[in-house]
Amino acid sequence: MSPGETLLWRGGELASSPAESAGPTASTASKASTAEQPTASTPDVLVADSWLVLDGAVRALDVHRDRFTSSVTATGLVADDDVEAFWGAVVDRLPRDGAWFPRVELVRAAAGAPELRARLRTAPDRTRSVRVATAARDPRTSPLVKGPDLAALGDVRAEAASRGAEEAVILSPEGHVVEGAWSSLVWWRGDSLCTPADDLPRLPGVTSRTVLTLAAVLGVDVLHDRTTPAELDGAEIWSLSALHGVRIVSGWVDGPSPAEQPGRLATWQARLDALRRPLPARS
Repeated sequence: MSPGETLLWRGGELASSPAESAGPTASTASKASTAEQPTASTPDVLVADSWLVLDGAVRALDVHRDRFTSSVTATGLVADDDVEAFWGAVVDRLPRDGAWFPRVELVRAAAGAPELRARLRTAPDRTRSVRVATAARDPRTSPLVKGPDLAALGDVRAEAASRGAEEAVILSPEGHVVEGAWSSLVWWRGDSLCTPADDLPRLPGVTSRTVLTLAAVLGVDVLHDRTTPAELDGAEIWSLSALHGVRIVSGWVDGPSPAEQPGRLATWQARLDALRRPLPARS
């Protein structure tokens, strides 16, 4: 795979997109530098997933695989064996050095037929902190599946960016914190780690699951919380994602004033980093 290249699953094999058969252009290469952004075709995306590859090592790749394959299977559009073979072929093609943020998708092609595709994207810069703003609306139509709402959530993030934020926080109709547009949110109350209540519909975040599993193993009390932004004033808030791992919420536009316990973020980020495992050997 080359940076920016789109590969299609055809006849049990990965093949270059016809538009890119001559190789990636300067335009497609530039798209790799904005790997977090959805593409113009995202309204047709039925399922998507992405993960960070650093020098051939990935965190929780099996969880990403299970989330993607189960979501694709649930559509009833692709046979189980086909999606498993597609996943294996994509992983086999990933570079074993450098920083990458590949994306796999099930899309509805122009003719209406389902199509599996993959893109190798250069990983965007990763940051330690993020500034958030409360989203003015909840645009999600499929909150439990990553893919269909990516473009709409990107629009919400853009609205937040116009207010000086880098991420938007989605609230429930009752005003409770649910998740970030492209991230999961957790927070601390003393020594207890809090996650949104189970009945608040949201994406099953891979990094969130990993952090909560680590907390359970370490004996950290995990609370399923229902809270408004105002009730998070003075709390340490984390934004979790496959790209960044753990980021501290350093500010909330027109919202609560978050806090930070020195050393805690670095400790947990190191724990996450220690979970990276080499990609499977190429077949």
